[in-house]
Amino acid sequence: MPPWKKVTNSLIWLGLLLPFALYGIQISQRPSRSAIAPKPLFQGITYSRQIKQQPRPQTVHIVEIDLTAPGLKPLATPSQSGAVAYEGKTVPTETLAQRTSDFVETQGVQLAINGNFFYPFREVTPWNFYPHLGDGVNTIGIAMSDGKLVSPPQENWVSLCLMDGQAEIRADGDCRHSLQALAGKMVVLENGEPTEAATQQIAKDGAKPYPFNIVGLDTTGTQLWLVLVDGKQPLYSEGMTMEEVLDLLQELGVETALQLDGGGSTTVAMDTPSGAKVLNVPAHTKIPGRQRPVANNLGFFAEPLENSE
Repeated sequence: MPPWKKVTNSLIWLGLLLPFALYGIQISQRPSRSAIAPKPLFQGITYSRQIKQQPRPQTVHIVEIDLTAPGLKPLATPSQSGAVAYEGKTVPTETLAQRTSDFVETQGVQLAINGNFFYPFREVTPWNFYPHLGDGVNTIGIAMSDGKLVSPPQENWVSLCLMDGQAEIRADGDCRHSLQALAGKMVVLENGEPTEAATQQIAKDGAKPYPFNIVGLDTTGTQLWLVLVDGKQPLYSEGMTMEEVLDLLQELGVETALQLDGGGSTTVAMDTPSGAKVLNVPAHTKIPGRQRPVANNLGFFAEPLENSE
């Protein structure tokens, strides 16, 4: 066999085997499927992890946040150098794609999740996707950071409006008196009961499991829940159905809940002395543990625990 043909065959085999090797490495780095009882991470922020085997493997991450805790302040992704901020007209790039863990480190927040749905988006193979880190993207619906509008409200997209000490979910998208704001696909729980939109989604998807990213509030708007469901990972976490998510939200005591960007974008990360740590297992391009660069994130500044060094 000519040397050039040997090289060509070797490259072909390498291309075929590389995705399996990458997948295997990522699987080996996933945390064990063990439940974690509610434990404080920072003042006003508590984290827990639920593990279920039936009706399919599920891993659920629950963050409870007391918005009235001393030093607790939210922060959404601000306008970035190189992006074109909203000025009342159509814009090509509102933000630059960033991973949630990078947002934790660059903004100095103690905990963060991914936020709005966004475009353009493409996911074909582990190599063929958009956006990459730093690529220009647009958020869908309102995005506001420190009172500055990054992306305008959009019809039929629901807003999460955050002030110091309180938050509210508004179907009309009006967050003019807020400091930070995000937008979600739909309200799934209202007055503690499933909404018509959520019921229609259940009828449409049936028992299809999916990775979810949900934000919930109590009746006062001072208690906030972040519920993130890992998915697309056979035998580890295959996701939850909308009906199962609603049941969980009701068990937690959530009054109103909004669906944020889920799927392969679903990410929650926290600050540690050694850098940002991802608490869940995202599945960008179906590779477990791979984070997706997203349009914006929602973070929280919080004080360390009183007994921490």
